[in-house]
Amino acid sequence: MFASLGQQTAFIAPEILAIGSDKLEEFIASEPGLEKHAFQLRDTLRQKAFTLGGEAESVLANASEVLGGPQRIYSLLSTAAIPWPKVTLANEQVVTLNQAAYTRYRAVQNRTDRKKVFDSFWKTWKTYEAPFGQTLDTLVRTHIFTAKSRGYETSLDQAVSGSNVPSDVYRALVKAANDNLPSMHRYLKLRQRIMGLGDLHYYDIYPETTQLDREFTVEDATKLTLESLEPFGSEYLTLLKQGLAADWMHVYPQPGKRSGAYMQGAGYDVHPYVLLNFNKGFEDVSTFSHEWGHAVHTLLARANNPYETYSYTTFTAELASTTNEVLLQEFMLAKDLSDEERLYYIDRALEGIRGTFFRQTMFAEFELRIHELAEAGEALSGRRMTELYLELLKKYHGHDEGVMNIDPAYAIEWAYIPHFYFNFYVYQYATSISGGTMFAERMLAGDETARDDYINTLKAGGSEYPHSLLKKAGVDLTTGKPYATLINRMNRLMDEAEVILERMGK
Repeated sequence: MFASLGQQTAFIAPEILAIGSDKLEEFIASEPGLEKHAFQLRDTLRQKAFTLGGEAESVLANASEVLGGPQRIYSLLSTAAIPWPKVTLANEQVVTLNQAAYTRYRAVQNRTDRKKVFDSFWKTWKTYEAPFGQTLDTLVRTHIFTAKSRGYETSLDQAVSGSNVPSDVYRALVKAANDNLPSMHRYLKLRQRIMGLGDLHYYDIYPETTQLDREFTVEDATKLTLESLEPFGSEYLTLLKQGLAADWMHVYPQPGKRSGAYMQGAGYDVHPYVLLNFNKGFEDVSTFSHEWGHAVHTLLARANNPYETYSYTTFTAELASTTNEVLLQEFMLAKDLSDEERLYYIDRALEGIRGTFFRQTMFAEFELRIHELAEAGEALSGRRMTELYLELLKKYHGHDEGVMNIDPAYAIEWAYIPHFYFNFYVYQYATSISGGTMFAERMLAGDETARDDYINTLKAGGSEYPHSLLKKAGVDLTTGKPYATLINRMNRLMDEAEVILERMGK
């Protein structure tokens, strides 16, 4: 459907460019009805150097279905073509290790079972290394083809140009993660200490290291979310209460319902919809706050923009959710807690930083490297991708420093990651947690401008470019400051965790 839409509308950008900037500005100034379209019109003019003539644009649009082939092939291979292995766990349970089962059983507390799950699952993926390598290589070359056709210097430049995000943001993120790997390695050692293990392997990365003997109801989640988000002020909280009081949310798991959690904000003339699978854990409370962050972002953007400019990019979307998570964590840690409960919340916060900042940046670095190698003329095979991914796994997890042992058999993990088919997408999770943490830290420190900066960012929707919008709000992701704020919080949490462990005699 989208390919057909692109084909039918390919003529529009060349026609607008043919009008020219001066004449277009005259039209905007003289016709009030064009005001809501002004941002998109000027955005089209901004991309003039990379927009082709009508015939060439039509050719590229007609090729879109073919260029989308690798994603479809990956989806088919990864969901319908692989014969999933079976493993027998220590309790004699026989498990078919499809993707859902792998996600569940990689986190079991029995270490022997975890290793067995890893060994069996990744051995199966390894047999498909060549076809997955060919599929991803083809995708990379479609990006290079499109970038070259439009006159971009690199595939990265083209991927970030749609939202007008400088490629320096991407490179600054990768540099910040690499510069701060000692903090990542410190966290992994802390994790090993809590788990009481003599050494650490990659299959030890998923099980919870702390447990909380407490269940949370949806009413608890509602109360904690409202209380923890008080720094946002009355305008934000009024919209949140409006949404929570309405019938906009499907809360509990049920047969046939998709897994995970999601906010759908496309109903501009209705309201956002929130899908959850609430299971009474603290992570479910965090997810509750996360998804309602997206929903209130949508409400603020809708209230302050016409339909044409209310839809925001992923670059700012995840700010609205990760800031909520940080505020919730800090709200819980401000309470008078037992050492066990305090350690649990610290551990959840640290695991969020590991998974969202370091792991997603590792993915982003892998994606950048395979594109750069292909642009330099190197042939990419599945085997070569496994070698590259193994290097990154070892670097990020401190293999050579003796922090975590990385078994080469697990380096086929790259073939499992669907985000590599989204064209330089995953980096935005890491930039968002960095920017969101910076906003939250400013608010909690009493910065009186932080709340207004944050709320105005959400209100802007898609009416401004996301990077310039955040920069205006004091969050410049081409600099090291947002990343330093995140890492400082991480180190502060680890300091407290180590004090607690000393007190507990661990």
